[in-house]
Amino acid sequence: MTVQAARIPGAAAPPADFVEQTYTKVFWRLVPFLMLCYVIAYLDRVNVGFAKLQMSQQLGFSETVYGLGAGVFFIGYFLFEVPSNVILHRVGARVWIARIMITWGLISGAFLFVNSATSFYIMRFLLGLAEAGFYPGIILYTTAWFPAHRRAKVIAVFMSAIPISGIFGNPLSGWIMDAFNGAHGLAGWQWMFLIEAVPAVLVGVAVYLYLDNRASEAKWLTDAEKAVIERDIAQDNTGKDNSPHSIATVFRDPRVWFMSLIYFAFVTGQYGLTFWMPTLVKATGVQGNFNIGLISAIPFLFAAVVMVILGRNADRMRERRWHLIGPALCGAVGFIVAATATDTTIAIAFLSVAAAGVLTCAPLFWSLPTAFLAGTGAAAGIALINSVGNLAGFASPYVIGALRDLTGNTAAGMYALAAMLVVGALCVFVTPARMVNR
Repeated sequence: MTVQAARIPGAAAPPADFVEQTYTKVFWRLVPFLMLCYVIAYLDRVNVGFAKLQMSQQLGFSETVYGLGAGVFFIGYFLFEVPSNVILHRVGARVWIARIMITWGLISGAFLFVNSATSFYIMRFLLGLAEAGFYPGIILYTTAWFPAHRRAKVIAVFMSAIPISGIFGNPLSGWIMDAFNGAHGLAGWQWMFLIEAVPAVLVGVAVYLYLDNRASEAKWLTDAEKAVIERDIAQDNTGKDNSPHSIATVFRDPRVWFMSLIYFAFVTGQYGLTFWMPTLVKATGVQGNFNIGLISAIPFLFAAVVMVILGRNADRMRERRWHLIGPALCGAVGFIVAATATDTTIAIAFLSVAAAGVLTCAPLFWSLPTAFLAGTGAAAGIALINSVGNLAGFASPYVIGALRDLTGNTAAGMYALAAMLVVGALCVFVTPARMVNR
């Protein structure tokens, strides 16, 4: 048998070792670069959590004002999410992801001009508009390169960018704020926004030069390697005849809305954690922005390891539901114990459990809707699920901020996050296994 068999319809499958070599090659070509993009994206999205440590005091923001401003990002994100992903489907990931990264980098840098609650709200809204479509666009992009039974590991590794951005970004943000505070008349938080915006613009240019939209356009693949990928993707799509095939049918499909509910529950926990992590760590008694950054990195480091292990295991077993239910419930337990802990070590340990549970849910979740969505239905459906789910990014920080103002502590907010994770786990439990286990 030769590898050329992959190019002939109906021919025997190419050797397994050649298939593995092909996907290993594709993985190392694409996934580390996409991770870099998402590390930058996530850092620019959530570094406002560190800016809060100085900005709120200097500009007179209450906890509620900060929570609302952090969440307004997701209103802009929601409004432009579906159109952005449909445009990406038509013009290609290379051009559109480059556009997204360059515009969000410019807007993120402009945060140094924020001087009131109103300007804070406006800039967060514009940042959401600019970044809309990036994350679901990457999820859609992976469906053009990896079949369903390989995708959970790929998405888990890609989304380990979230904890990686916390591991390196939190100490970096704290250091910039301490080291540059007052330089040239700018506060530390202003320098942080400016410095951390530069990589988004530079990598946005690199996206245009580096990415290929699909395997058939990749000059770094041989014809036989392209054929392996195209054959597997074609086979992957054969079982999706019941996928919605237009934007209108996506909006009428109850499965899409049910997936949106599940994702909303998980994203509530995710952004409750990432936006408030510096504040939660500071509340345990840690002093100094750099020290807060270092301690905040511990839960993200633990989460990065758990995400990759469970993503790999879910693909190996081709089982999706229990690989989601388990982390969601562990995350809920982590939030509850961390909220009641009086010892810093115990609080950080259970914040690590919460981080591992919450951040593992997001990549493994996408194995559910991509199991039945294809084509235009996938472009619109993934975007709709992500945009509705990310409204939790608006609700979560706002509710936690309001509860913190009301009660004077973070415990009530963490209990609310735990409750939403339980709701998400229950919804996954009632999802038919035959629909998602591929």
